[in-house]
Amino acid sequence: MPREQQFDLAKRAEFAANLCEAAGQEALRFFEDRENLTVEAKGAQDWVSEADQTVELFIRKALGDAYPEDGIVGEEHDTKESESGFTWVIDPIDGTTNFVNGIPNWTVVLAGVAAGKTEIGIIHDPVIGETFSAVRDQGAHLNGVPMHVDSGKPLEDGTISVGFCNRIKPEHVLPVLEGVIRKGAMYHRNASGALSLAYVAAGRLLGFVEAHMNAWDCLAGQLLIAEAGGVIEDQDADEMIRHGGRVIAATPDVFPTLKDIAIAAWEPDTTR
Repeated sequence: MPREQQFDLAKRAEFAANLCEAAGQEALRFFEDRENLTVEAKGAQDWVSEADQTVELFIRKALGDAYPEDGIVGEEHDTKESESGFTWVIDPIDGTTNFVNGIPNWTVVLAGVAAGKTEIGIIHDPVIGETFSAVRDQGAHLNGVPMHVDSGKPLEDGTISVGFCNRIKPEHVLPVLEGVIRKGAMYHRNASGALSLAYVAAGRLLGFVEAHMNAWDCLAGQLLIAEAGGVIEDQDADEMIRHGGRVIAATPDVFPTLKDIAIAAWEPDTTR
C-alpha cells in the first residue's frame, strides 16, 4: 500500500497545520504577557519557559486524541513510542531566547516521520501569520500558495543564515561566517533555525548551515526546502531524532559552495 494511503498524508498535513496555528495562538498569549512568564535556564544561552512546556502539552493532547497509535517526540517532554509506524516531532517554540526577550522571531514546528523519512513539515509563525507547509512529493506552500527557493541567484547576490549553539566550538563557527563573507554574500541569524530554514524554502534566504541541530528544529524545514526545489543532505530522520546532526541546505546554485565552506570549518571535530 502506498504510504499516502497508509497514513493519509494530506489529511494529516491539514490537521498538523491547523494544530500548529491553534498552538501558535496559545503561545501568543504567553508572548503578550511575558512579565509573568516563568523562565528557566537549561544551559548557556539555552532557555525553557512555561510557554514551551504548556504549548507542547497542548500539541501532544491533540495528536494523542486524533492519532493515538502514533509516536510523539518533543523537546520538552518524554518520548511516546509509535505503534503505527508514524511519529510526530514537536518544537513548541523554536526561538525561545527571542520569545522570552520580546523579539518576534519564533515559530511552532511539527514534523511527521515514517520509515526514516520526513513526510510532513509544518512551520507556523503566529506573529506574522505565516504557515509554511510541505508533504513529501507534493510540493511546499506558504499560506496555501506554492513556494520555491530563489534559484538562479549566485551566492554573492544573496544572504546565508548561519546557525550555532553552545555545543559547537567557536572555531567551527567563525570560519563559516568568514567563508560566506569572502564569497561576497551577506549572513543572517535570527535565533530560530526553523524559521531560517522556512525562509530558504520561501526564497528569502539562499541557504542555511548549522553544525548540529536537534530533529525538532530541522526536520520540518529540511522537507520544506527539498519540496520547494532546494537541496538538502540525505539523512535518516530516525537517526536525527536519536542524535541530531549537521544541517546544510540551500538553493541548487549555492549548495555545493556552501557545503564546501561548512565542511572545511567543521571537520574533523565540531563539538565540545
